This record gives sequence, C-alpha cells and structure tokens, in this order.
Amino acid sequence: MNIDDLQFEKLDLNGVNTLANWAQQEGWNTGPYDADVYFATDPDGFYGFHYEGELIAGGSIVSYDGAFGFMGFFIVKPAYRSHGIGRKLWYLRRDKLLSRLKKNAAIGMDGVVAMQPFYQEGGFEIAFRDVRYEKIGCAFTVDANISAIENTDFEAILAYDAQCFGVSRPQFLQPWLQLTDIKTFKYVEDNLLKGFAIVRKTITGNKICPLFADNPAIAETLYKACLNSVQGESLCLDIPMVNEAAKALVDKYEATYIFECARMYYGNPPKVDLNKIFGITTFELG
Repeated sequence: MNIDDLQFEKLDLNGVNTLANWAQQEGWNTGPYDADVYFATDPDGFYGFHYEGELIAGGSIVSYDGAFGFMGFFIVKPAYRSHGIGRKLWYLRRDKLLSRLKKNAAIGMDGVVAMQPFYQEGGFEIAFRDVRYEKIGCAFTVDANISAIENTDFEAILAYDAQCFGVSRPQFLQPWLQLTDIKTFKYVEDNLLKGFAIVRKTITGNKICPLFADNPAIAETLYKACLNSVQGESLCLDIPMVNEAAKALVDKYEATYIFECARMYYGNPPKVDLNKIFGITTFELG
C-alpha cells in the first residue's frame, strides 16, 4: 500500500459511527449516542483516509463558527498502523481545520501522554493536564438549590458554558442536553445560575460532562447530586489539574485515578475561567 494513494475525504454520519465503534473497541468508553451529537455539531468536521473504498483512519476537526477549532476522535484502524498513515492524516486534518477557521483562531485538543511530543512537533503547546477519576455512585441528599435543567434554562446554560469553554457552542450543547438517558443538574441561588452538571451513560458506567461551578462548595454539591443519581454505578470525572479545588474535590471523595491527557492548544488559547471548571465535557470535542 502506498500512502500517497490514500483518499483524504470528509466523513458522513456512517463514517463517524465507524470511528465511534473503533473507539469503543479500543476501550475509550465513549457514550453510545455520542456520534450523533458530534456529527450534528459540525457535519463538515470529520475527515479520514479511505483505501480501496474502505475507511481506515479518521478524526474530528470541528469548527465552532470559525472562532475556535477542536481536534479529537483521532484513530487508525489497527491493521493499518505503523505505516505513517496517522502522521500524514493528522497533519492534513490540522491544516484543513486551520483553513476553516478565522484568522488567529486557536485549535484545542486533549492529547494522550504518549502522543504529546508528536503534537508539540505539530505546533501544539500543553496548557494543563486533564486527569480522569472514577468513583462508585452512592446516596447523598441533594441540595435544595439543585434541580434538573429545563428547556427554558438553555440560554443561561449556554452563556455559562461559554465562560468555561471559551466560545458559545449551541450547535453542540442543544443535542448534548437531549441525549438518551442523560441526567442534568443546575444550581440556582437568588434566581442566578451558579453552576451545572451533566451525567451521560457511557459504554461502561457513566461520565460527568461537564461540571462547571462558581466555587468549590457549589461544585461539591453538584458532584454529590451526580453521585446520588448513579448509585452503585461507576462515575468518571475529567478534571483540569490546574484547578486545585477540583483535585481537592476528587481527593475528598476518594475517587480513583484512571488515566490522563493534556489539554493542548495551537495558537493562543481561548479565555476561560479555569476556576469554574471542575470537569471538562469531552476529550473528543472539548
């Protein structure tokens, strides 16, 4: 096989579902319905290599209205690894995404430890470590200020999310909040939204995605509500280690270290309030 003969093509929803199936086989523990949301976020945001009509590698290059890009979901089918295919595809994806963004817009990604030197060669710099922690859900009394997110809350949730993500992403957040089997929590005090959390089913267990809060006390009450909602089941939380209060939270509840990535950026990172980020949304789309 000559890698110069590979066809670099945009993926349709079937292609994105194929990537999701590969990811599950690799043990990435994504959600069973993630692919639909990812594709809805940016139907032009997924590219891969085809060889003799077969998809053999792919990944996301999602643009948030040209203001910010995110690369993830990067995977090569096992039989085609160690041939330079991944390297070539990664650079093609990076350059394609840059062409889709506005001038000086940054690209984010969550890079696994082994690949971080390669991503740094490609112009990405590490901003902070993202570490996954796991705890088994257990019973807690839910704070009176916490209730489920309603449709009428969307604009407030969207605005709060933008403080923590860096740009507004309604095209992602709307279908994300409508996922099957999702559990949502908002913390409202004096008619003001002061934090929210989402729990979604994953192939094994559940994941908080995200947990944003004004302060550590509110984050803790939301974390307890999440744990209470999945009693007896695994619950994962991906924390930015730069937020010391987030690390203190998982330590207090004796959550177990699972693995880690690093949030990396090409260009100047978007401005976010890291002190409000107690759990990121996804490693695949940011």
